[in-house]
Amino acid sequence: MSIILDNSTKVLVQGITGRQGNFHTKQMLEFGTQVVAGVTPGKGGQQVHDVPVYDTVFAAVSKHKDINASIIFIPAPAVKDAAMEAMAAGIRTVVIITEHVPLHDEMDIMAYAEKTSTIIIGPNTFGIISPGQSKMGIMPNTIYKPGAVGLVARSGTLSYEIAFNLTSAGLGQSTVVGLGGDRVVGLSFTDVLPMLEEDPDTESVVLVGEIGGNAEEEAAKYIKQMKKPVVAFIAGSSAPPGKRMGHAGAIIERGRGTFASKVEALNNAGAKVASLPWEVPELVKK
Repeated sequence: MSIILDNSTKVLVQGITGRQGNFHTKQMLEFGTQVVAGVTPGKGGQQVHDVPVYDTVFAAVSKHKDINASIIFIPAPAVKDAAMEAMAAGIRTVVIITEHVPLHDEMDIMAYAEKTSTIIIGPNTFGIISPGQSKMGIMPNTIYKPGAVGLVARSGTLSYEIAFNLTSAGLGQSTVVGLGGDRVVGLSFTDVLPMLEEDPDTESVVLVGEIGGNAEEEAAKYIKQMKKPVVAFIAGSSAPPGKRMGHAGAIIERGRGTFASKVEALNNAGAKVASLPWEVPELVKK
């Protein structure tokens, strides 16, 4: 049992014949993910790592009726069509790895996802992984191990570092979710935290945030009522206001979304806030 995906999840890869799709399909298969089909228009009938390729999502779904999740490795201009096609075909979990998806396209995707009750992870995400069960994403296979720490993050690289530190300290993970670094994303902290709170396999939660937006402040409101302990780390303590720090969502404007305001909100909610990534495992153990 884990949140969103487990070893029974049947995964479709959109853009499977591209360089990224091909490489990460192999990694996912090696991790134990059940990748049952791929889609690249015009490449139907081919195989990638013994996974059959179809021209459309509908063709894949009609052949493999148990597909219930899709991961998208498609250039940004075509992401909206790919996501819409997956949702129209009845797939209710969609992970969008691609970055630089146009803002209006992201808004259209989220509006349709709401209508169809689809879980969208991303865009501009590293994906989701339940160690020992399944992964849909681009995170390195070797740094995770099964355990009881749930991790939800806006930043990919930082979450890898923290997951590696947890693993090195003997603390495995239940599920790790990458929300994505864009202005408009699907799942938020306030969506994932309740899932981890109710997940019997999760005993404690690590939240990896960054400057910009108010996602962490909103998360703090929910953390106040959580029974499970929460440890947080916020990136961007030295970022100058008005400058975008790597992620489109990581920008401080008009005094909102500052490092100090986020840390204060989380502290007030009862979370323990680490000042450096490698302090996280110690705080979790405490």
